[in-house]
Parts: sequence; structure tokens; C-alpha cells
Amino acid sequence: MPDLPLALRGTPFQKAVWAALRQIPPGRTATYAEVAARIGRPGAARAVARACAANPVALVIPCHRVVPAAGGVGGWRWGATRKHALLMREGAL
Repeated sequence: MPDLPLALRGTPFQKAVWAALRQIPPGRTATYAEVAARIGRPGAARAVARACAANPVALVIPCHRVVPAAGGVGGWRWGATRKHALLMREGAL
């Protein structure tokens, strides 16, 4: 994904999560807890999930690359079927 300039509206926490998500390369995934740890907020996995749900631009901010620690692809604002298909296409599954 090119480094696109984005004018996003969100809380500082959401913006930190979204920046961390843009660092996950195609073909890779991270758990909500891993993203929380990356932004210096261990224990904030649920808040990371809420920030993912508030993501206004699918694919540019690749929240589909965040998966539950328990396994599977989990939910996604634009549908779990689409999330699964994107992860398959990227080679993450």
C-alpha cells in the first residue's frame, strides 16, 4: 500500500491504532493484543477492536489484517466473508 496522506478524524488512540495497522504488511496478520502492545497500550485489545470497527477507509487502513488470538478471522465491519477473502488473497491464510 502506498504511503497515502490521510486526513482522518478520530481520537488520538484510534489514530495510533490506525497507524499501527498500516505497518502490518500484506500476507501478515496481528492479533488485537499485539496491536495494543505495539502502540504501548498492552491490555487494550478490546479498545483496538473498537478502533478497527471505527476505521473509515477499508484497505487503506488494513484492519482486516487483525485477527483474534483464539484463532479464525473474527468479525469485520464490512463482513467476515470479505475479510476472509482478503486474507486469502494476500496469502495470510
